[in-house]
Amino acid sequence: MADSRAHDCLNQHGRLITQRQEFERVWQDIEDRINPTDVQFTEKSSQRNKGVQRTEKVFDATPGLALDRFKAAIHSLVTPRNQTWHKLKTVDEDLAEDSEVTRYLEEVTRRLFAARYAANFDTEVQGCYYTSGKFGSMGMFVGERPGQSLYYRAVPMKQLYFAENEFGVVDMVHRDWMWTARAAYQKWGDKLPAVIRNAAKKFPDQEFRFLHVVKPSNEVDVNRRDYRGMQFASLYICFETRDVIDVGGFRSFPYPVGRYDLNPGEVYGRSPCMTILPDVKMLNEMNRTTIQAAQLGLLPPMLAHRDGILDAMRLTPGAINYGGVDDNGRQMVVPMKLGENVQIGLEMMDQKRAVINDALLSTLFQILVDKPNITATEAMLRAQEKGQLIGPTGARIESEFLSTMLTREIDIMAAAGQLPEMPEKLRERGGLYEVEYDSPLSRAREAEGGVAILRTFEQLAPIASVAGPVAYKRFNIDAVSKELARLNGMPAKLMFSDEEMEEIDADAAQQAQVAQILEAAPVAASAAKDIAQASAIAGSDTGEMLPGVVPQ
Repeated sequence: MADSRAHDCLNQHGRLITQRQEFERVWQDIEDRINPTDVQFTEKSSQRNKGVQRTEKVFDATPGLALDRFKAAIHSLVTPRNQTWHKLKTVDEDLAEDSEVTRYLEEVTRRLFAARYAANFDTEVQGCYYTSGKFGSMGMFVGERPGQSLYYRAVPMKQLYFAENEFGVVDMVHRDWMWTARAAYQKWGDKLPAVIRNAAKKFPDQEFRFLHVVKPSNEVDVNRRDYRGMQFASLYICFETRDVIDVGGFRSFPYPVGRYDLNPGEVYGRSPCMTILPDVKMLNEMNRTTIQAAQLGLLPPMLAHRDGILDAMRLTPGAINYGGVDDNGRQMVVPMKLGENVQIGLEMMDQKRAVINDALLSTLFQILVDKPNITATEAMLRAQEKGQLIGPTGARIESEFLSTMLTREIDIMAAAGQLPEMPEKLRERGGLYEVEYDSPLSRAREAEGGVAILRTFEQLAPIASVAGPVAYKRFNIDAVSKELARLNGMPAKLMFSDEEMEEIDADAAQQAQVAQILEAAPVAASAAKDIAQASAIAGSDTGEMLPGVVPQ
């Protein structure tokens, strides 16, 4: 008897496939015209031919190159490898200034980054950003590798199906993929159906189709420590036999899903490539037509007299064509004038390329290329503009994709005992935390504050030239410099911490006090001498000595 769980999951998977068919048609157009691969959304998995060159619809590389730059731009703005692009802080305001809690959260952040970049996060997340720019949605599996902590796998859109809950949060994922019998046997061994076990021995490279379903568990037993007590159920199903191969669970959702932009009422995201698809198609057609026009201009058809005796034309360099002129020396064959307006085609293509580069954010990163000598205020204004333009995109990536990933990472590392002991104060308050993003993009979104600081000081400069430093007495200069350094991405290791600044200020105050004492010492000594002499004179007149004064 067939497993009812597999039957229910496969029926649901069929509905998910139907729901995204219209998206797949658009994705296939994008795939064919921007950066063709062997991924085919409109073909069944069994019909695909790996490694097939599919460039017959591509006549211009601009969209593909712009998409590569888009991936690099989002990666460097949101999750740069060389920066700590997020921090953890407590939700409880009473503990925000507690040094023990602060040090704990800083150590958790440090270990997260160490584990993340010791694994393959950097390479896999770039694939996610590429997929997001291309198709509008992206997904990644965050798993636990025994003995090596975290590992990541970018999930291609060909394999990824998902659904939302009532709050618009993705909480169910179906991953539909092909796997060799060898790889499947390495994971599940004798749990596999007999047909796949036999193939693993005789034909290990033969592929089979599998389905991984992760969804909220309907029967959570909080008293159980196994998968039955976990929030999310996990089922692996074999399509060939319609059997459930493995059942498990996850404490936290293992598939962070992000969407570049989202239309109301839709589940799958919209991408910049969807927006520029008409321009991409037009650019390819323009390029093809311009190439044909250029060929006609460089190698035009020949016009010959009908009654001429000219043999077949030889068009190789230095060739001699007998009969090409008449007895009077007039040319018997003339080129047909075509392709004279190639320049118009080139100008129109440049316009389309500009639109494509703009949609894929390439124009936002030409500040230093186009105008290298700019003032600090102008650079801050450019950063502000950049943050305003791509801020919504970054905010969606942070709140939807990265937040789910962080929750999963912390859950895995905590279960593996790879995080420090939580302070008792924080444990008593429930151990709640929140993420504060400190990426170049988040700082660009806050660049307005830096612009306000610079403008204020620029406008106060004429007043200060008349009134003096008193014009700036309203400002905490140390706090101003710290905020500007943060907004400009100054590395924290190059700045003194608050504790170090307190020590520096205390040392400076002590040195100033010592200097004041030393400066006052000669005056005090001279005054004491004068007093002593006056006392001695007064004592000699009356025959009495002032109390506590020793005569010289």
